[in-house]
Amino acid sequence: MKLADLATGPDWIIWIVFVVFAVLSIILLSGHGSWFISGYNMASKEEKEKYDEKKLCRTTGIGMSIIAILILIKGTEKV
Repeated sequence: MKLADLATGPDWIIWIVFVVFAVLSIILLSGHGSWFISGYNMASKEEKEKYDEKKLCRTTGIGMSIIAILILIKGTEKV
């Protein structure tokens, strides 16, 4: 066993993290799931009215999709 094998960990962990991020991004891209957005879910009702909830969810979903793809690319990369 090489030190690089310990650093990358088992492949199933990468797939679980990828699936979690992919599911969250799908929920956010559909315009739902505003409770996942940290600053938005804690804001008051007056503060939330200043923002377009669907656009905020979609923007966050795009970011989550990029992160999910990068996790998959980096995780399946051979050392």
